[in-house]
Amino acid sequence: MMQHSSTNNGILHVENACQRTPSLPATSEVSTGTLLTKSSYELSKRCFDIAGASLALLFLSPLFLAIALCTIGSSGSAFFKHRRVGRQGKIFNCIKFRTMIPNAEEVLESLLNNNLDLRKEWLRDQKLRSDPRITRLGRFLRRTSLDELPQLWNVLCGEMSLVGPRPVVPDELGRYGSKVTTFLSARPGITGLWQISGRSDLDYRRRIALDVCYARSRRLSLDIYIIFMTFPAIFARSGAY
Repeated sequence: MMQHSSTNNGILHVENACQRTPSLPATSEVSTGTLLTKSSYELSKRCFDIAGASLALLFLSPLFLAIALCTIGSSGSAFFKHRRVGRQGKIFNCIKFRTMIPNAEEVLESLLNNNLDLRKEWLRDQKLRSDPRITRLGRFLRRTSLDELPQLWNVLCGEMSLVGPRPVVPDELGRYGSKVTTFLSARPGITGLWQISGRSDLDYRRRIALDVCYARSRRLSLDIYIIFMTFPAIFARSGAY
């Protein structure tokens, strides 16, 4: 598992992350009287997820079909499944529209072995700003976040939520340090605080702080706020690559 010296730095400013998110009070400032009990919150959130994902799949089915047909033509298959860490550490297959060339893993290994700067960028961010493996269509899908629409199926299966922390790969868990249990207490989400706060423009320490901040907060009103803020974030395309 990858270990990074920045782990401790990444968990020192969780409350500051909440405070610097527009219109979002810090978790410590929220009255316990306004928080739902664990069981009622989880039931309400699950019902919200099922209803929202079902409606989205119904109304977006023509768009799904169009993207799938275009993706098959550009990269050989419509969907890409990647192992991610879910709630309580359970591994699941996170589904996306394919945005990369078919032999992406082999190309990545070659790039990292032959370019020290790209290797440092990958170890720091777990992605490349100018990734040569991404197809022309894939770049558009990523910038508009349309590549993540198939995760609605993950939501219906109970593996993800409409709103939650970012779904990470197992090697990233080491970066969460002592906060990993808090992080894993919530289902990963299609959108979340990270997506509405700058996405890939944020450093990893900030990402961790936002993930932990969300996992600590148990408010359906926060989910609704994040969903509404996701649309302007998508149109702005800030940090999307």
